[in-house]
Amino acid sequence: MVHHGIKGRTLRSGALLALLGVSLIALSACTGGEKAAKAAKAKPGTASSQTVGVAVVVAQALPRTINATGTISPWEEVPVGAETGGLTAISVNADEGQTVQAGQVLVKLNDTLLSAQLRQQEASVASARATLAEAEAALGRARELQARGYLSQASLETSLARQQTASAQLAAAEAGRGETAARLAQTAIRAPVSGLISRRSVTKGQIVSTGAEVFRIVRDSRLELDAEIPETDLLLVKPGMPATIVSDRVGQATGRVRIVTSEVNATTRLGVARVALIGMGGFRPGMFARATIDAGGQPALTVPSEAVLYRENRPGVFVVDAGNRVHFRRIAILASTADRIAANGLTAGEKVVVEGAGFLGEGDVVRIGSAVPTTTAKSAR
Repeated sequence: MVHHGIKGRTLRSGALLALLGVSLIALSACTGGEKAAKAAKAKPGTASSQTVGVAVVVAQALPRTINATGTISPWEEVPVGAETGGLTAISVNADEGQTVQAGQVLVKLNDTLLSAQLRQQEASVASARATLAEAEAALGRARELQARGYLSQASLETSLARQQTASAQLAAAEAGRGETAARLAQTAIRAPVSGLISRRSVTKGQIVSTGAEVFRIVRDSRLELDAEIPETDLLLVKPGMPATIVSDRVGQATGRVRIVTSEVNATTRLGVARVALIGMGGFRPGMFARATIDAGGQPALTVPSEAVLYRENRPGVFVVDAGNRVHFRRIAILASTADRIAANGLTAGEKVVVEGAGFLGEGDVVRIGSAVPTTTAKSAR
């Protein structure tokens, strides 16, 4: 009985030792695995690399459109003023928003006094003309008598002086009549150019002073948009480029860039391109409007749209270096099409990740599995 008890205790002790050994081996294996995992995490890129598709950064003539905002203004705004003054406006024949033709009477001033002065001066002209005729007849007789020896040279010269005086008096009377006739004509204030009346400053019954502005006319009803453009895009805009002008209130119109100003605002860094509207439509001076200018094909470095990722709301791409490691680089998007994006911050010939970019981290090692073909952009935004 004693031998059997000792033998049982010996077997139980051996089993316990064996179990303890297995536990130690398992614990060692776990510890080693954790160290290996930590080591792998501590060295990015040492894990198995991911297979990605890449594309090469290429230079392309990408269609560019430039967006701008601004204020509608007249191409030329012509002030209409009174050339004669101190007279009452007895009729006003136009109003704001009305289109007028060159020469059309806009305001009629009271011409009663000037008409009377003109009649008086016409009578003075007639009298001076009769006096001149009499003096010329007397001069003719004096010359005939002097030729026959019946009249002295002094008397002839007197007749000649009277004739010259009468001629000068006639010229003065005609000049006075011409001045009054001109002032009388100025009582009808006419449109100097054709166009749209943008402002009226006169009312019936008002006494109009000399030089007072009574109307403003948008010459030929031509409007333009003073489009404010960032200095980075201003060099791309050229006269003659087509544009679309849009207003939320009156719709849209077509136009062309008339001129690009040479000055950039030092505070806002904005320049101005004057876009002439083709037809007024419902646009009026002072309105706010947006413009989209077609700048045509512009050389730019482009990548496929799928290559662009947004980190912290800023665009960027993963660039593959010579060791097949990827690095995230911020870019500035200039324009985009259905499948391409033009951006600053790239170099021609670089490889960027297109397929699988969303699963990468900074410094990851990748395997290049395929190259994404370059396509030509057809339309730009």
